[in-house]
Amino acid sequence: MNTKTSLRKTGLRQKAQLMSASEIERTLVRLAYEIVEKNGGVDGLGLVGIRRRGVPIAERLGKIIARIENAEVPVGTLDITFYRDDLSTLGPKPVVHEGEIGFSIEDKNIVLVDDVLFTGRTTRAALDALFSHGRPRRVQLCVLIDRGHRELPVEASFVGRNVQTTMNEVIEVKLTEIDDAEKVLLMEK
Repeated sequence: MNTKTSLRKTGLRQKAQLMSASEIERTLVRLAYEIVEKNGGVDGLGLVGIRRRGVPIAERLGKIIARIENAEVPVGTLDITFYRDDLSTLGPKPVVHEGEIGFSIEDKNIVLVDDVLFTGRTTRAALDALFSHGRPRRVQLCVLIDRGHRELPVEASFVGRNVQTTMNEVIEVKLTEIDDAEKVLLMEK
């Protein structure tokens, strides 16, 4: 799809490519090492991806951590369906759908994983959903991109890259598992 077609369909035009496939991979390896280091290994550690693009990122981190530590780390999914508040000035509230995480989070160090941290509303909704499944020992947030513009006091423990954006800009994370492409784009309205 060329840029003009993309602009007509979404109202967005590509401004820059922020990360290539190899840069995403290197960033995830670094994040995996940081997660293991900050948690003193993998004992009691669990990763929970926020649907949609947080899930493949969490799964990839789990595989990298398993290679590093030679131990499996449980990886689960939180299904949070919401209107993309990064594409709307109205900013609707995220809607949480209870989903099966797939493992017990009781007394575990849980790392919530998402692709982009923006206003903080998705993270807040994810925390509500997470606590409906039990009481973890600690919850940390890991994001591939932190673009600022927080509306809530939410800060990620693990950040792939900080990208300063304007309110007219949008970060698009493309992952092979969902988009058949692997890159991070800065788009402009």
